[in-house]
Amino acid sequence: MKLLLLPGDGIGPEIAAATETVLRAVEARYGLGLSLTRRDIGFAALEAEGTTIPDAVIAEARGADGVVLGPVSHNAYPPVSAGGRNPSGVLRRELELYANIRPALSRPAVPRPVSAEVDLVVVRENLEGFYADRNMHEGGGEFAPEPGVGLAFRKVTARASRRIAEAAFALAETRPRRRVTAIHKANVMRLTDGIFLAEVRAVAAAHPGIDYDELLVDAAAAHLVRHPGRFDVIVTTNMFGDILSDLASELSGGLGLAASLNLGPSYAVAQAQHGSAPDIAGQDRANPVSLIGSAAMLLRHLGAGAAAASVEAAIDAALSSPETRTRDLGGALGTRAFADHLATLIVES
Repeated sequence: MKLLLLPGDGIGPEIAAATETVLRAVEARYGLGLSLTRRDIGFAALEAEGTTIPDAVIAEARGADGVVLGPVSHNAYPPVSAGGRNPSGVLRRELELYANIRPALSRPAVPRPVSAEVDLVVVRENLEGFYADRNMHEGGGEFAPEPGVGLAFRKVTARASRRIAEAAFALAETRPRRRVTAIHKANVMRLTDGIFLAEVRAVAAAHPGIDYDELLVDAAAAHLVRHPGRFDVIVTTNMFGDILSDLASELSGGLGLAASLNLGPSYAVAQAQHGSAPDIAGQDRANPVSLIGSAAMLLRHLGAGAAAASVEAAIDAALSSPETRTRDLGGALGTRAFADHLATLIVES
């Protein structure tokens, strides 16, 4: 199993190193034939090669069984013309990673802002919508025709809507509650969200064993806070999915625990759901669970289910006690010590 590790910016190198520690423990325990290759992206690559994601890295990603992608500080990059491309967006386009799978799961011992338990998955369309760096064949989807005026295009296609709906219903088939909720704003964006809903409804009709309903995005945000248990699998467009998945993750314990997996027809990229947090970079304070949990999702996708389960069980065990949590959760462990603890749990399981 060949994995490409791209640490990224800010806390990225620290949580990538922690993830590597855990993956090497998995290899020692399960003998997967795991091969890990590390390559620079972000500011390190910009300084060395003049671009935040070299073409050689994209080629290596295509040649790997999976990619583990750390957070990047793309808002601080120079213009694209000066090499400042968003590695996340580039990989999503180049590898056709159309589905972003973002689970949110509360754990009894981890503090959270609501008492209700959260157990849901957001299935987010990943390649169009209001994302200016990935919804146009040529040029950007955002421009200024004159000073003080900005315009943005939102692209929603029947093909992409059908594809993400099929991914959501396939996932719901594997979950006990077998329920899909489509989130939209078709009362305002009647054409674009109308296309999205028409395709989701067609897929729902082909899955009569799955409960299906629809909610406006503003109502969905309210229901997530008031009654998150009504949701099982959420399917939605790109920007709505980005926002709602962050909300669901915070309600379940925080973005530091939020795993995610980007999937396409041929490739898969595990990615921390949070940002690069440059304010705590280099201080051994970052919680690496998001990226480690994402790597576990990747292992499961690649057929190493037992190994993935051991990582997730180790995370649950470590989070169950304040003594073995990271500092952001009221614990005593730094990034490296937490990863070492997980590795010990995996090897000894």
